[in-house]
Amino acid sequence: MHESIQEYYGQTLQSSVDLKTSACCDPEEVPGWFKTLLKRVHPEVLARYYGCGLVCPSLLEGMRVLDLGCGAGRDVYVLAQLVGAGGHVIGVDMTTEQLALAERYRSYHREQFGFDNVEFKQGFIERLDELGIPAGSIDVIVSNCVVNLSPDKDAVLREVFNLLKPGGEFYFSDVYADRRVPAKVRDDALLYNECMGGALYWNDFLRLAHRHGFADPRLVANRPLTITDPELAARAGTVRFYSATYRLFKLVGLETACEDYGQAVIYRGTIAAHPHRFVLDGHHDIETGRVFPVCGNTWKMLHDTRFKPHFEFIGNFERHYGLFEGCGSSIPFAQDAVTTGGACC
Repeated sequence: MHESIQEYYGQTLQSSVDLKTSACCDPEEVPGWFKTLLKRVHPEVLARYYGCGLVCPSLLEGMRVLDLGCGAGRDVYVLAQLVGAGGHVIGVDMTTEQLALAERYRSYHREQFGFDNVEFKQGFIERLDELGIPAGSIDVIVSNCVVNLSPDKDAVLREVFNLLKPGGEFYFSDVYADRRVPAKVRDDALLYNECMGGALYWNDFLRLAHRHGFADPRLVANRPLTITDPELAARAGTVRFYSATYRLFKLVGLETACEDYGQAVIYRGTIAAHPHRFVLDGHHDIETGRVFPVCGNTWKMLHDTRFKPHFEFIGNFERHYGLFEGCGSSIPFAQDAVTTGGACC
């Protein structure tokens, strides 16, 4: 499987226009600040981009960032600008041709940025422990449409959790399915290389994240994908695929449900490029200066991470009020009048 993917992304594909799905982002849809960063990345690197989302979370200056499946280095060179001269970005990929292209333009980007804060390592994202990166040394790990290609996603999540610092996060875009992908789709080499065959059923992804210590995955953005090749679409059958960006925090004490402790936060408006609001995920769009009620998990995601200086925090964990309203879950027990004397199940 690794050999097939290496050949497809190293030799078969010559640019993103060769892809047969709508996975790659439309440049017109990205925000203005991101377009400014892209203008400083070499055109040949841009042409060999095969991602499906934006993997540039806020507050990266001075951070150590790791890009899993970095390819030709587009996101690495964008992230290099965001972490600045005091930060460091490591790109990992298994494809020789892609890494050679990334290295070829390293001096070009050094001249563009005025510093060289990147390095590239060849290796497998399932075996990050072999690359000499110390455990607990990375602030943020990103990945762009690569985890679905891995034959051992358990190993990927395990390695990610091991490398992150406490309070660090895994911020990544990937492809998911609305159901478990059938064997005939999973075993189709082209569908697999096009990021469909290896896509996880979204609920299985949540279970995988929980199993490896990421108790509350947060969905940031998502969109449906289309297969532009009619024959390939027919081979995919009735499975629906989506591009989705999640953020997973390495935090002690997160719960698997959103619990209400009567807490709230106030965003100070002090994060550059986000003076009016801070978007944590698809359900938390926090307006500057406004008291914003949050569940206990959200409180920790802001209080126990790099975001803390930019918020005021109200409340603690002394009193529990039950499940936080509107967070996608509900109490599992019937709310009818309680009866007595009923038979045991």
